[in-house]
Amino acid sequence: MPDNLTRNGSVGFFADQDVGLAAVRYVLETHPRDIRYVVTIGDNDIAALCRMHRCKVIYVDEITDATAVEQLGDVDLLVLAWWPRILTRKLIEIPRRGVVNFHPSLLPYNRGKHYNFWTIVEETPFGVSLHLVNEGVDQGDILFQSRIEKTWEDDGGSLYRAAKQAMVTLFESHYEDLVTGNYVARPQDLKCGSFHLARELDPASEIFLDRSYQGRELLNLLRARTFAGNPSCYFHEGGKKYEVRISIKEVKDGAD
Repeated sequence: MPDNLTRNGSVGFFADQDVGLAAVRYVLETHPRDIRYVVTIGDNDIAALCRMHRCKVIYVDEITDATAVEQLGDVDLLVLAWWPRILTRKLIEIPRRGVVNFHPSLLPYNRGKHYNFWTIVEETPFGVSLHLVNEGVDQGDILFQSRIEKTWEDDGGSLYRAAKQAMVTLFESHYEDLVTGNYVARPQDLKCGSFHLARELDPASEIFLDRSYQGRELLNLLRARTFAGNPSCYFHEGGKKYEVRISIKEVKDGAD
């Protein structure tokens, strides 16, 4: 276990979207002197929050290879809070104690993209993880995890929302452990896990009308891609494309 960190200005953040906002807000409100800077995509709610707390904001497009060490250096820990981009090796090597990433899956399952789809389709365990970052995609050692149980009523949208909430809760519960080094990093067993690229989602979502499906397989596929405001499963017929969504609700007085 590493020695305790020097708290003042020991943490940098790369933060995006509402999960990143919640994580940065938590630290600014509970340990404001810990944060040396916050990197974000642009002039968004995260930047506004930082200005309100007089915390240094850096827009990601301002960082270059030539200036990265000067802009981001002198921190013990770097936290990627719902960060959408892969860090270069040079950036990973800047913090003295490493980089911690938010990943919305129960690693080593569902590394990569579209965790909320694949956990249903492949019937893998679901949850959220805080892990160290290396040059592999979501392959670093696991620090903390929280499991999320799925039911038949869940779909891609509900699991996305559940993961965001659980991710913030996990971070807040273990923030002090992260900063003080109170953890034992566990290497991932990548043979037991799974990995998916973004480009796999669309072809995996096509329903073929003349193919035979098991009932469980088809229902899982349909609900995995059911996510309001996003594309769903689809099929083709007569030169036209049709989308399909599904809703599953438990009947309380039903019987097997």
